[in-house]
Amino acid sequence: MSMLQSIIALVPIIWIIVALTALKMPGHWACVSAMFIAIVLSLAMWKMPVVGMASSALEGFLSALWPIILVIIAAIFTYNLSLRSGAMDVIKKMLTGISADRRIIILLIGWCFGGFLEGMAGFGTAIAIPASMLAGMGMNPVIACLVCMLANAFPTAFGSVGIPTTTLISSTAAAFGGAGMIPTTISFITIAQMLPFMILIPFLMVIVGGGGPKALKGVVGITLVSGISFVIPELIVSKFVGPELTVIVGCIVSLACTILMARARKDKPIPAEYDMNAEKGKGGAVAEKVSTMKPIVAWLPFILIFVFLLFTSKLVPPINHFLGQFKTSVMISTMAKTPTSFSWINTPGVLIFIAAIIGGIVQHVSGHDMVSTLGATCKQMVKTIITIMSVMAMAKIMTYSGMIKDMANLFVTLTGQFYPFVAPIIAAIGAFVTGSGTNTEVLLGSLQVQAAKTLAPGSTALAYWLAAANSLGAGIGKIMSPQCIATAVAAVGLAGQDSKLLKGIFKWCILLLVLACLLVGLFKGIAPALM
Repeated sequence: MSMLQSIIALVPIIWIIVALTALKMPGHWACVSAMFIAIVLSLAMWKMPVVGMASSALEGFLSALWPIILVIIAAIFTYNLSLRSGAMDVIKKMLTGISADRRIIILLIGWCFGGFLEGMAGFGTAIAIPASMLAGMGMNPVIACLVCMLANAFPTAFGSVGIPTTTLISSTAAAFGGAGMIPTTISFITIAQMLPFMILIPFLMVIVGGGGPKALKGVVGITLVSGISFVIPELIVSKFVGPELTVIVGCIVSLACTILMARARKDKPIPAEYDMNAEKGKGGAVAEKVSTMKPIVAWLPFILIFVFLLFTSKLVPPINHFLGQFKTSVMISTMAKTPTSFSWINTPGVLIFIAAIIGGIVQHVSGHDMVSTLGATCKQMVKTIITIMSVMAMAKIMTYSGMIKDMANLFVTLTGQFYPFVAPIIAAIGAFVTGSGTNTEVLLGSLQVQAAKTLAPGSTALAYWLAAANSLGAGIGKIMSPQCIATAVAAVGLAGQDSKLLKGIFKWCILLLVLACLLVGLFKGIAPALM
């Protein structure tokens, strides 16, 4: 391997950065063009066989469609259907009726409900919806966006029913001889890395939303409980179930605990500067839709998703094993060592669709409205679909050709044993460029694993540790990405004020990134104990 060839391996990723930041190219076209650059380089520089390149790209396309794109469409369809039926209005009213204290509302809507939306749907909904709710209640729109963006950083790894982490497992399978990482192990290590951040973030949200550290006075207890009650269930679920339900269970438990504590302190006086009723009186509130739908009916699709995913998981072996037999394994890439498997029933996308349809029927949504909602959802996600398919194909080509391995060797050569300290930065750059935790796992997950294998050839634990670090850094990079900021400003009517939001979130991201680098670098030695 020559140094020049290793540097050239970076060209597709450098091109994405330049295309998005300097040339202002739309994300899907940037990724499609990067894929073609990877194709040319793999053939010309790495002498990849044409058939091997084409079949590797096909494997990437098909792996993107099923199950990644399937679950994204299913999750967004569920959310859009709840908007159409009016269920989301009922859910919003329930959450905003618990307390008038702005700091607690930030925890309930930004942290707990935002986490729920990330776990169920992801792809911007966990920022756009809570931020618009908070702004609609009278909160400063910029502040509303900032607190929701902070909340979204670390649940990202398990958003859309765990898709980023399951994608990480899929995209790094080749580096593990085709078997891939154990889902529960990588999930648990990822949450272990995120544990201090999951406790810290609610405090930062209250500080940002309340105008400074003084806002913590009187709410330290509920803020601490909100964070701890989120991350402890995540540790348990990740250890015994896997990535799909990790954030969903965590946010549900956190929501319940936060509501209980909010009700316990409901009679306590609210300082005037944090009283949301006073802010509503200033004309900040928006008109609410009147709905007679019962709360249990409004929540039904999301309850069913939780139940279906839980009872088809490995916690219920008879059902899991029975549904698991409905799958197809096929050798797609001629460069692969193991076949690609497609589960036809026991996959989150199918289960979410079933839950959404049952919920829609109970909520009296007509078949015509369901079909039109599905059509609108698919149309809404076209650019995202193109992006994910092209990035997944590019990642497969770069992995099988040896480009990823050469890139990893370059970074290790430049940083040596200090590489773990910069692993989160590499992931953050990837997420800043792509605006997606899932795409970052595809682009850079294999690089992190290959770097670990170069540093410690016989250490599987370090490979898991750096793969988890990719998720850690990706969450931080995502919330300051242009795509994320554009979603936030659009949700609260601040079009054209992207720079103001970037300035507001940047300092917090730098703080989180420094802490992440120190954690990954200094504590890599505990990785074997977490296996």
